[in-house]
Amino acid sequence: MRILLTSSSRHGSTDEVGAAIAQELRAAGHDVDQSHPEDVTDVAGYDAFVLGSAVYMTRWTAEAVDFTQRFSESLHSHPVWAFSVGLSGLPKGKVSDPHRIGPVLLSIDPEDHATFPGRFNPAELSLRERSIARMGGASEGDFLDLDAVRAWADKIAQDLAAR
Repeated sequence: MRILLTSSSRHGSTDEVGAAIAQELRAAGHDVDQSHPEDVTDVAGYDAFVLGSAVYMTRWTAEAVDFTQRFSESLHSHPVWAFSVGLSGLPKGKVSDPHRIGPVLLSIDPEDHATFPGRFNPAELSLRERSIARMGGASEGDFLDLDAVRAWADKIAQDLAAR
């Protein structure tokens, strides 16, 4: 199958998760194009979609949300998987409640949604981002679990093979 994988990342973790998913899907024999959502101008010819976004203030990025709105019709007529990456306001290394991004997920009705922890390095953030993260209680560290990401991607590949 031909798959479009989009990832909306601010500091790299979400793109790294997307790359690991794309690698696993390619290993399973799928043709995967990887792009940032704001760079996509056409989705014709894709059989399935994997959409991912960093989560800030309990929301997907504006670019990821815009993608789901621009291509809503195609997303409803093809299988879609979604993933979120974020840590803000949670105990060390825990992922956010996926229901907080519920409106976007409801609008695309994905086959599955996974949440993954990312990285939090205050040195990479602007003053505003550091202040918000501090108020939200984000824990500094690298919590990215690529084994969990690969396992989820393998599940997608199995779901696609069963179609």
